[in-house]
Amino acid sequence: MVVADARGRVTYVNPAVSRLLGYEPADLLGRDLTEIMPPRFRSGHGGHITRFLTTGEGELVGNTTQLPAMHVDGHEVSIDVTLARVEPYPGAPAEEAAVVGVLRDASTTILLERQLQVSRYLAATLRVTAALTEAPDADVAFHQLLPTLCTELDWDAALLWQADTERGRLVHTGTWSAADADVSALAEDAPRRHFRRGEGLPGRAWKLRVPVVVDDLPSDPTVVRKDAVRADGLSTGVAFPVLRGDTVLAVCELFSTESRPVPPELLDVLAHAGRQIGQFLDRLRAESHVRELADTLQRSLLPSHLPIIPGLQLAARYSPGADAALVGGDTYDVMPLADGRWMVLIADVCGTGPEAAAVTAVTRHTARAAAAAGGPAEILAAVNAALLHQQGDAPLRFVTACCLVLEPVATGHRATLSIAGHPLPVLRCADGSATEVGTAERPLGIDVDVRWSETGLDLPPGSTLVLYTDGVTEARDDAGRQFGEDALLRVVAGAPLDAEATVGAVAAAVEQQLAGSRHEHDDLAVLAVTVPR
Repeated sequence: MVVADARGRVTYVNPAVSRLLGYEPADLLGRDLTEIMPPRFRSGHGGHITRFLTTGEGELVGNTTQLPAMHVDGHEVSIDVTLARVEPYPGAPAEEAAVVGVLRDASTTILLERQLQVSRYLAATLRVTAALTEAPDADVAFHQLLPTLCTELDWDAALLWQADTERGRLVHTGTWSAADADVSALAEDAPRRHFRRGEGLPGRAWKLRVPVVVDDLPSDPTVVRKDAVRADGLSTGVAFPVLRGDTVLAVCELFSTESRPVPPELLDVLAHAGRQIGQFLDRLRAESHVRELADTLQRSLLPSHLPIIPGLQLAARYSPGADAALVGGDTYDVMPLADGRWMVLIADVCGTGPEAAAVTAVTRHTARAAAAAGGPAEILAAVNAALLHQQGDAPLRFVTACCLVLEPVATGHRATLSIAGHPLPVLRCADGSATEVGTAERPLGIDVDVRWSETGLDLPPGSTLVLYTDGVTEARDDAGRQFGEDALLRVVAGAPLDAEATVGAVAAAVEQQLAGSRHEHDDLAVLAVTVPR
C-alpha cells in the first residue's frame, strides 16, 4: 500500500513493498510515485495521476490497471494497481488531497491467463486436426484447413500458399474470409501472385521455417501487397509453414482487420500445428498414392470390358470393400473358346492386399490357360494345382470359384458349371421365378486330390443367370443383419429381363442395405448372363 500527496510524492508505504519491488519503505518516502514505473511510462501515467489528484477524474478511477513496475535491481515486475483519491477535510485546501494505491503482484494472474490462452490455442488446433481427419484426400484437407483454422483461432481471413519446389516458389491455392470480413482486394490479388523464398510474409515463413508476424501491415517495409492490405483495412498478419520434416509443403497466412497481439505462445502453437498438419497431409497423400496403385492393380485383375456374345447379354459390376486402400480378392472373367463356346468365371480369394492380388492373378490366368483343355471341372482342377504349387509354405489362401462353359443350342444356350465352395448362382426363369442352381463343393487351394462335378443347365430365352461373390449376401445393415440369399432371390426375380438392369438392381439393393451401417463391408462382384426373348 502506497500513499502519495497532491504532488504525487510518496508519504507512506508499508513493508510489503520490500517483497514486491525490493525497496525498503524509507527509500521511497518523498520520491515521486511514478519513479517506480519504467521510464517509458512515466510521462504518460504521471499526467494521469496529476489529473486524478486534482480533479478526481480519469480512466484510473475505480479500475484496476495492469502495469509494469521497476524492481530495485532494474528488472520489470507486472503489477495490478488500484487507486483511490482521499479528499481533504472540509475547509482544507485542495492540495491536501492524497492518493492511496494498492499494488499487487500480477505475475500469477498473467501466468494463469497465458496458460488459459495456450489451452484455447491447443484446443483450436486439435479441432482443426479433427476436422482434417474427415477429409478423404490431401486436396480436400487443404480446402478445409483455412475456414476451420480461422474460425477456431478467431482471425478474419486466411490464405494458403502451396510450395512449388520445381519452380522454387509459393503458389496460391485458397482464400477464406469470415462472413463479416471483406478481403476482396487481397482475394483478387492472390491468384496472380507467387512468392520466392524470403519474399513477403509467406516467403519469409518459407525461408525461416518458423511463424512470422507483421504487427502493422500497412507500414511494414517487407509487405509487398500494400495496396490490397490498405484497401481491405488489414492490420495484423501472421504466416506459419506447414512442414513435413524440414520440407515446407505450404504456408498459411492469417489476417486480422484489428491490431491484435500475437503472443509467443500462439507462435509456438502455430509452429507445432504446422508440423502436425504437415505430417497429416503427408500421410493423406501417401494413402491416396496407395489407393491409386491399388485401383490400378485391381483394374488389372478385372476385364476392361465384357465381350459381345451373339444371342446373349452380359453385364458385371464390381464394388471395392470398406478398406479401399487394399486390393480386393474378387474377380470375374469371360473369354471365348476355339469351338464357339465361352468360359465364364467368378472367384473370391481369401483376404486382401498384395498377396491376395497375386493369388487372384494366378486364379484368373490359370483358368484362361486351362479353358481350351476341357470343361469347368478341369479348369478348376488346373487352378487348384497352380494355387497349391504357388503357396508352398506360405499361409493358406483358399479361393472360392464358380466356373461355367456356355454353348449355343437350338433352344437357346446351355451352361455347364462347376462350383468350388462359392455361393450358388441364381437362375431367373422365363416365368419370373428365381432359384439357386448347382452344387457347392470344396474350395480351391486346400487339397490336392479334390475333383469337382459338373452340372448341366438349360438357359432358354427369357432367362437370366446371376453369378456373385459373398460380399452381396453378407452385406450387413447397422443392426448386423445380413442381406442374405432370400433377399437376393427376390431382387433377381423382380428385375427386368436385362443383364445390366439385373446387376444394377442387385448393386442398389446391397447399397441400401449398407447405408448408415457401422459394419465394414467386403468387396463384391456381380455378373449376369441374360438370354433375351
